[in-house]
Amino acid sequence: MLTRLPPDVPERRPLRPRPGRSWPNRSWQGRFARLAAGLFLLAAPQPALAEVFAPETFTLDNGMTVVVVPNPSSPAISHMVWYRVGAADEPPGQSGIAHFLEHLMFRGTTTHADGEFDRLVSANGGRHNAFTSWDYTAYFQTIAADRLDLVMQLEADRMVNLVLDAELVEAERQVVTEERRERVDNQPGGRLSEQMYAALYLNHPYGVPIIGWEHEIAALTLDEIEAFYRRWYVPNNAVLVVAGDIDAATLRPLAEEIYGAIPAGPLPPRQRPQEPAAMIARSVTLIDDQVEQPAWHRLYHAPSYNMDAADAHALQILDEILGSGTTSRLYRSLVLDQAIATGAGSGYRASAVDASIFSVSVSPKPDVGPETVAQSVDAEIDRLLTDGITQAELDQARDRLLLATAYAQDSLYWPTRVFGQALATGGDIDQVERWPERLAAVTVDDVMAAAARVFDRDRSVTGVLLPAEDPRS
Repeated sequence: MLTRLPPDVPERRPLRPRPGRSWPNRSWQGRFARLAAGLFLLAAPQPALAEVFAPETFTLDNGMTVVVVPNPSSPAISHMVWYRVGAADEPPGQSGIAHFLEHLMFRGTTTHADGEFDRLVSANGGRHNAFTSWDYTAYFQTIAADRLDLVMQLEADRMVNLVLDAELVEAERQVVTEERRERVDNQPGGRLSEQMYAALYLNHPYGVPIIGWEHEIAALTLDEIEAFYRRWYVPNNAVLVVAGDIDAATLRPLAEEIYGAIPAGPLPPRQRPQEPAAMIARSVTLIDDQVEQPAWHRLYHAPSYNMDAADAHALQILDEILGSGTTSRLYRSLVLDQAIATGAGSGYRASAVDASIFSVSVSPKPDVGPETVAQSVDAEIDRLLTDGITQAELDQARDRLLLATAYAQDSLYWPTRVFGQALATGGDIDQVERWPERLAAVTVDDVMAAAARVFDRDRSVTGVLLPAEDPRS
């Protein structure tokens, strides 16, 4: 099985009483995951060929953006509140504070005692969770449509009335620290990933782990957490997305009454140091007796939608051709033809405010060293850059990506995820709806030009995971 680097968004699991995080497998939900990574990577508006989700949208007087995706197929709703703040917005020396606050948001408020949020949602047949990324923090519930006002009231309450005291902070600090040990410190793959990101980003905060460095988690103070909460958790920094058995005419009065009563707050700009030009390839090797499956990874700097929309579209197609599934070039070459690996694939994370990543991951067979893997991957990429891709490959890749929209339209979760992610990272509603049209405009030349810009080994980091006492080490 292919060993992948953990993606950037850890989710809360189990819900309570002690929140943890899992690193969802990048292949989770297959094409849906690629759809979520790409539906908001769009170019300038043109006449639409077809709507994807047909949303309704409005903005409250306090600046909160609201998106409604009607779907009467089930008497349920998915309710998500996104804040345009994440780990990359943390003050220097306070890594992990965004994720720490996410934990604390599940504690009590001046209105509801600690644990009552969970009890009320569960008692009404609902589920809830949250996740933190570098660029956003999101909270969501799935519940019967006639219970929507309940979760809206609960979410609005903790936007302004969160109770933070020293005892709660210390209790949750232990939870976060244990989570870090479980997900990173005690997992060789987690440690390798953390070090690779730190090596790839020399100056940008994307190189700092979302969960935070342990010594900085230990030093976070109540005053710092309180200040972060008051600074960023305001309605004019939030996006509400609701999908399910409801429409804007029904939701708007509820939103105005519940969320609209919260006053807007002063909102600081998102200020982030940017990357210098990379001049040398870097490598990281981790040898550990906990390693059961050796792994080889490479991370390349790549543009996000906000940096270069045209390249982002082309890189979606490239990712599909190079490393998606058993028909991809990497899989056919390394697993089927050369028989040196049990898995091989690529990944492209375009949901970023700033620079993003294109990755390649390989699970080598026993007795196959990292040098052999690197040579084979480089040869496959060189072949792509020299010989190009075919129009048939492009058409098939695009068709596979577009096919995912049909499934996503039946989902309650994916519209809330896609629109929230888009609006939290600089996109807009019109761009999401026109994604298929933009994808259809990508040409072979577009893909090749994007590939030539991304596959620069001087702008990459290679990571190797090996067991102790392995002859390859």
